Amino acid sequence: MDLLLWRHAEAVDGSPDHTRELTERGLKQARKMADWLDQHRPKRLRVLASPTMRTRQTAAAFTDAFEIVPALGPECGVSDLLAASGWPDATGATLLVGHQPGLGRLAALLLSGIEADWTIKKGALWWFTNRVREGESQTVLRAVIPADLA
Repeated sequence: MDLLLWRHAEAVDGSPDHTRELTERGLKQARKMADWLDQHRPKRLRVLASPTMRTRQTAAAFTDAFEIVPALGPECGVSDLLAASGWPDATGATLLVGHQPGLGRLAALLLSGIEADWTIKKGALWWFTNRVREGESQTVLRAVIPADLA
């Protein structure tokens, strides 16, 4: 399985939190990453987004075929993200468009085996693959792409 974590692009400050929209810079970040994803995407990619406006706008820069998943909201935890994605047992690939600190904590768990307060920058993408070698399940970090390098 492939698991891609995409933090929403830069959004305006304010409240209510769920209705915050992307800034002009955020829209550019989302389009650049969407272009990168379009060129490198895995086959059979399922796209799941938090219900917030900024994550829906980020996902929409890439595709209109995304599913809004309440469990991916800003208050979500690692267990919510894992359940939504089906990691590591689902087939194909899943792209989660979400928030800090949940995405960073999930990245830490996948790479180090424990949750920790790691930061995924706004608009950045982290791509993980799960594979089995000699009967052992392994997590492989395939790519980390910050928005400004997409």
